[in-house]
Amino acid sequence: MQVVTVLSEHVAHCQGMGQQKNIDMNLVGQQLVGTWVITFLDAAREVVDENQALQVTNALEAVNLAMSNDTTGIDSLFSDIIERGPQLPPHLQAEVNKE
Repeated sequence: MQVVTVLSEHVAHCQGMGQQKNIDMNLVGQQLVGTWVITFLDAAREVVDENQALQVTNALEAVNLAMSNDTTGIDSLFSDIIERGPQLPPHLQAEVNKE
């Protein structure tokens, strides 16, 4: 969700995925208008950049489509990864490169 209005030191009015909610900001601290946050149970859990927010939104939209048995367009939601193969995290890639 994106912060729309800072209501207090601990609460911000946010919007995302067609919803608007007052979000508890205690875990991430007060944020500026325009900041993107990952929320769970009406509380901000992590501050993310716009690109990360888009990736999470696309993934959630794909889950919603899959749950409704409509897989049309799911590939477009993952256009950043659809053509690439699996990648190891950096710490595991370093181990492979040692061998």
